[in-house]
This record gives sequence, structure tokens and C-alpha cells, in this order.
Amino acid sequence: MFVAVCRAGSLSAVARDLGCTQSAVSQHVKRLERETAVTLLERQPRGVVPTQAGRILEAAAAEGISGLDLAVRQLRDLLDGHSGHVRVATGATTVRHFMSDAVVAFRRRHPKVNLEFRTVSSGRGTFDALADGTLDLAWITLGPPVRGIEQRAVVELPWVLAVPADDPLAARSRLDPGDLADVPLIRLPPNSASAAHLDAACAESGVRFGYDASVADWDTALLLAELGAGRAVVPAVPGLPVPGEGPLRLIPLPGLRPLPVGWAVRRWDALSPPARAFADSLLGGFPGEQEGLGNLLG
Repeated sequence: MFVAVCRAGSLSAVARDLGCTQSAVSQHVKRLERETAVTLLERQPRGVVPTQAGRILEAAAAEGISGLDLAVRQLRDLLDGHSGHVRVATGATTVRHFMSDAVVAFRRRHPKVNLEFRTVSSGRGTFDALADGTLDLAWITLGPPVRGIEQRAVVELPWVLAVPADDPLAARSRLDPGDLADVPLIRLPPNSASAAHLDAACAESGVRFGYDASVADWDTALLLAELGAGRAVVPAVPGLPVPGEGPLRLIPLPGLRPLPVGWAVRRWDALSPPARAFADSLLGGFPGEQEGLGNLLG
């Protein structure tokens, strides 16, 4: 209950979730404070936050709960075998480009497992859902370490400029980031990790891109570029057209640091066997796709 209060930042919210009174939740916390002889929560006008002592106890308690969760999963697997569910945070673009083959193969090997894909609105929301067990796996753009979350890289995606075949830049075999300093571009989702990574990679190269439009996902940026409605710098995701063919042309930008993507989980050793099997189907990279990405970069 104390861990739930720390995560929710509210006694009343935990009381509603557990179907009890706020007073009952408060009494649990006060009992802990008597037993530890320290103040664990700081009361604020809009909720509570753990004190330094509270954070120490929360971390230890959460670790213990995680260990119990592992034991419960193992007991359930003894009973159910390979049945169960795998809950993955991702989007349609990710499923299309990274997981389509894995999903088909997984369904054939584990027909009794319920495979569920969810969209989470933010990276913080994704990590919170992993931490509280709402999700098993999340496919993310890798970033700085997050407390209580393990991240594993699967593939690094090089950046390309997507333009229509009749664009003056379409004949170029590669471009330097500086070549695009005065070229209006389609902006990736402004609050996304991929957009932040691109901005950081540009800063490392000493350039700053200008934008005249924005989109919600990579596929929309590619579609607009193919229609001649703009130019887009996007990661070279698996399944893109072969360079030099078709209405969409992709020009490599080797001067930009590639985009790392992969899995985020709470604890790898706490994953259920079906969740581990699905994650492992993508871990180790995409041999055929990696070769194609290498060819794209020349």
C-alpha cells in the first residue's frame, strides 16, 4: 500500500483503487512511520510525496514486490504452461515495420497466448505502466537510464532524407546534415524521443533544421514526402523502398548519429516465458534488414 501511495502521490486515489477509506490508507502509512521512527511522506496541498527516508523504503519495497511477482509468474507458468498474455506498448508504425513477421511466427508457436498491443501517450507513461505491471514490454527509442527500468537495444536506424522522385535532391547518393540547413522539412512528432534524438544529433553536427509542417508518426512523414508535400528526415526503418526506385527516394545522411531502438522492461528475469519469447524474437537485430540498411548507407 505504501508503494502504491508513493506512485500515485495521493492517499485518496489509492483508497479508491483498493475500495477502502482514505483513513485506512493513512493508518497503514502511520503504522509504518511508527515502526521505522521516521517520517515517510510529506503532505502537500495536492497530495503527498515520499521523503528521503520514504524513497529508501519505497525502493526496497518495490524490489521485494518485483521478486514476489517473479515467483507468482513462475507458479502460474507451472500451472498454465505457455498460456497467458503478453502486453506490448507500441504503435501501428512499429508493428508494421519491426514486428509483422515476429507476430505471425509467435502466433503459430503460442496459439493460446493473448498478444495485446497498447498505445501509451508518453515515455513517462510507458515506464510507469511497466513499473506497475500494466505492461510487459515496450518498444521504444532508447534514451537515458530510467530508475527501475531495463532497456536493451535491438537495432540502430540510420537517418535518411525522404523526397519524391522528381525532387532536385533525389539524384544525390548521400547528403551532409549541413546541406539541409536551409531546406524546410516535415517535423517528426515534436514531443517524441525520436525527434529529441534527431535534434541532439543535429546539434552534434553543428546544424539546425527548419520545419514547415509536423506529423504524428514516421509513416505519415514518408507518405507526405512521396506525395511531394514536403521533405522529411526519418529513420530508415525496415521495409522501406529500395533507394533509386519508385516514387519515393531516400538519401542517406551518414553524418547524423543513428537512432537506437529496442525493448524496455521492468526486469528481464521477471518476464513470463511468453513475453520473453516475443522479446527474443526481435532481440539480436534484423539480419536481412541490417544488410539492407548497410547497403542504404553505401
